Amino acid sequence: MWRALKIALSIILVLPLVAVLHAQPPLRIAAAADLQPVLPSLITTYQHRTAIRIEISYQSSSTLAAQIENGAPFDLFLSADLSFPQKLIADGLADSKTPVPYAQGTLVLWTRKDSSFPQPSLATLKDPRLKRLAIANPLHAPYGRAAMASLTSLKLADQLKTRLVTAENISQAAQFADSGNADAGLLSLTSALTDRLRSSGSYFEMPTSSYPPIVQGAILLRKSTQRDAAHRFLDYLLSPAVASQLAQRGLKPVR
Repeated sequence: MWRALKIALSIILVLPLVAVLHAQPPLRIAAAADLQPVLPSLITTYQHRTAIRIEISYQSSSTLAAQIENGAPFDLFLSADLSFPQKLIADGLADSKTPVPYAQGTLVLWTRKDSSFPQPSLATLKDPRLKRLAIANPLHAPYGRAAMASLTSLKLADQLKTRLVTAENISQAAQFADSGNADAGLLSLTSALTDRLRSSGSYFEMPTSSYPPIVQGAILLRKSTQRDAAHRFLDYLLSPAVASQLAQRGLKPVR
């Protein structure tokens, strides 16, 4: 009987704490599409450690910046570049004067193993058999801009301009290449290192000299009601242990 009473008392003590945790509003994160293969497991670990609930939306950096401009209630913006956070800072929508660099991305050429180009290289882009090349929209996605910069630098942009298949973001570009709707894709390394794309294809890292560094930046948003939680998550993202995990998944540390 005494044991049953102790269990009942422990439940009575724990239930209010659970109720308080669930009553707390979630930390709302706007995250660039290249982070979609990377963040979920990190967020799961973080939520278990802190009991902070997180809601996350993955889109192109441009789309997320436009949503923030239009009043979307995000607390933290993790962009795939620095330009979109800088624009939000200039518009008075951020809680800082400069973005916080948290990673650097890598542009790769990816092809299916069962395609005509099982081992991609720069020669793949010059091959007349390459009919469709998937890229993210250069107007919306930093990896799309990097792809066009690389093709221009390598003097391949004119040759390939009629063969480009433009996706809304880097995740969709990866889907186009993986599904066979494109013969190859200029993708993020984070996409190429997913279990799905590693098993079905191969990648070639584009020369880093052919495109500007893809430095990815974060900002805390001025209207955030979760400043402490946002700062804690950003500190977590910048911690050496997480930076090491990001590097294994295709994002180089910048610090």
